[in-house]
Amino acid sequence: RSFGVPRSMAPKRARDNAGPKPEAGSTFAAILPPTWKEEITRWLAQDMPKWDIGGFVVGELQHHAMLLGKSEGVLAGVPFATHVFHESGCEVEWLQPEGHYITAEEAKAKQPVARVTGPTRCILIAERTALNILSRASGVASAAHAAMAVARQHQWHGKVAGTRKTTPGFGLVEKYALLVGGADTHRMDLSHMVMLKDNHIWSTGSISGSVAKARSAAGFSTKIEVECTSEQDASEAAEAGADVLMLDNYSAADLVQVARRLKAKWPHLIIEASGGITIDTMSQFFSPDVDIISQGSLTNGYATLDFSLKVPKPEAFASRARKS
Repeated sequence: RSFGVPRSMAPKRARDNAGPKPEAGSTFAAILPPTWKEEITRWLAQDMPKWDIGGFVVGELQHHAMLLGKSEGVLAGVPFATHVFHESGCEVEWLQPEGHYITAEEAKAKQPVARVTGPTRCILIAERTALNILSRASGVASAAHAAMAVARQHQWHGKVAGTRKTTPGFGLVEKYALLVGGADTHRMDLSHMVMLKDNHIWSTGSISGSVAKARSAAGFSTKIEVECTSEQDASEAAEAGADVLMLDNYSAADLVQVARRLKAKWPHLIIEASGGITIDTMSQFFSPDVDIISQGSLTNGYATLDFSLKVPKPEAFASRARKS
């Protein structure tokens, strides 16, 4: 389906490029589920539920527009933006690959990252949805990239991870962007890994009992993680057979010591540090005994990158000076 024009009427090159082949320039497109394009269709339908008078004004003549990167950071969201353009009857040529770091100099110069061609109204139908996706995905990827850069600078062996603090309806894009930025997604959803948090434990009244019941359903193929707010909780969870211990809301000094004692006794355990850890404080939690540092801020309250899509400005308008 094409929101700009029926797919059978879309430009031939756009239709040829809209098939189920890997998206050019994207790093992780092949990991996406077969249903992800349905989200794009819904987003376009929400933006144009009836008609588009602005599109009527500009008409169907073939045109092109440059997609400009105007903020420093990591380009992400390429397969999603690509499908927005394809679904709208356009085609896009990416001039920079997904994962490209837009430097401060490139941002200042507003260097293009892609070129979009198609009927003018179709380009403008796709514009805002594509920019919204790129802006947010690139914001997440940039935050993930910055956090992993700190880890590498300190030669820490572990991985920075996101959390399930994602935007409803947009979580798949945010999790994808974590991968582009070099971070770990953590569990994708409730079905991905068992996480027994304080509400689970307090509801059953037993860490050991909760782990045992979870294992009876999870089997050998699914890890079980337990949120622990004390060393006693962590030891009980380890004894019960948990795979991952989340040490939550500890001070850095206390967490490093508790992790060291736990790993000495259960070296196979994965130790996760969590709870209010930011890019400014995360280095305090680096330790040979801490394997994961999760940060909800990577997908919750992140800064966005600025992109714009511009058709060429006619000479008659280019010569007009701004009035003060």
